[in-house]
Amino acid sequence: MNFEFSPDQELLREEARKFLADRCTPAEVRTVLDGDAPYHAGLWREMAELGWMGTALPEALGGQGAGPLELCVLAEELGRSLAPLPFASSVYLGAEFLLRAGTPEQQARWLPAIADGSCIATYADQDGPVPAVLRDGALSGNKRPVPDGDVAHLAVVRAGDDLALVELGDSGVERHALESIDPTRSQAELRFSGASAEPLGAPGQATAIRERVYDRAAVYLAFEQLGGATAALEMGRDYATDRFAFGRPIGSFQAVKHMLADMFVSAELARSNCYYGAWAISQESEELPLAAATARVSATQAYQHCSKNNIQVHGGMGFTWEFDCHLYYRRSKLLALLLGSETRWKHLLVDRLAAHRAKGH
Repeated sequence: MNFEFSPDQELLREEARKFLADRCTPAEVRTVLDGDAPYHAGLWREMAELGWMGTALPEALGGQGAGPLELCVLAEELGRSLAPLPFASSVYLGAEFLLRAGTPEQQARWLPAIADGSCIATYADQDGPVPAVLRDGALSGNKRPVPDGDVAHLAVVRAGDDLALVELGDSGVERHALESIDPTRSQAELRFSGASAEPLGAPGQATAIRERVYDRAAVYLAFEQLGGATAALEMGRDYATDRFAFGRPIGSFQAVKHMLADMFVSAELARSNCYYGAWAISQESEELPLAAATARVSATQAYQHCSKNNIQVHGGMGFTWEFDCHLYYRRSKLLALLLGSETRWKHLLVDRLAAHRAKGH
């Protein structure tokens, strides 16, 4: 196994970091946090011109044809910069469902539009007060929360154990934005009343398809979490170096040293598990379910640990609106729930470890 990215992939990381450092500063993130826009439309357009949304999509379907490792690199940089965009919903979920379950006609219609940024896609899984029901091409019921459901053009919707494609601009669909801990990544409730829906995948296979897509999405999200955890760690380290108390940097005090060391260990543990997940995706390995759960759990814990302790390192100032510490804390909480709770992934990890050992590995 090679747990290092190639020189070309590292060059992609360098260029992505430069671009996001210039275009996605904390001030730009705050324009979404403090404003009415649900995401940064200007940044989305620029990223579309760079082809980021189509990184792992085949060239025949409008993508770059690069691969999952390149997408992992971009995911880490997007997480590092707190990009206020519907990238995860559209690329890790919407596009992946179409790749895994779509017909050639569905793929040809929607994947090029996702790749060029003109179509934002999402996945609606959790039922609201009225469970989603699909009958004779008509969808009824509620879904909440749906990530980026207020801005998406297309939704993959689970109705029982079936999947359906729904154009969210059609009649029979209502959207209502929901409040969340991180307004820079919007959530919505979708209400369907006889909305036109097209079947996606084989009947009765929604759960099986979802688990395959979730395993891949979990690795990409783990890289976003790793990027955020690393940024929070560096933010805390820099403050501890620059902030003086009693004539010396606060980073010289033992309590702060230990806090930063614990943050570093958790981030590096997450990094090794994320790289395991990236390898498993790139090799289409049978170990992907185990690698995905491992990466998901460790990255979730690392991001929450680093974002929380970054606030502690900053002391009383860290709790204020003016400092950017809370931006990472908010994002860590939201990403921890995006594909199901940490508890769910811990249970999956235990089950998959047991299955892995039962096979004699």
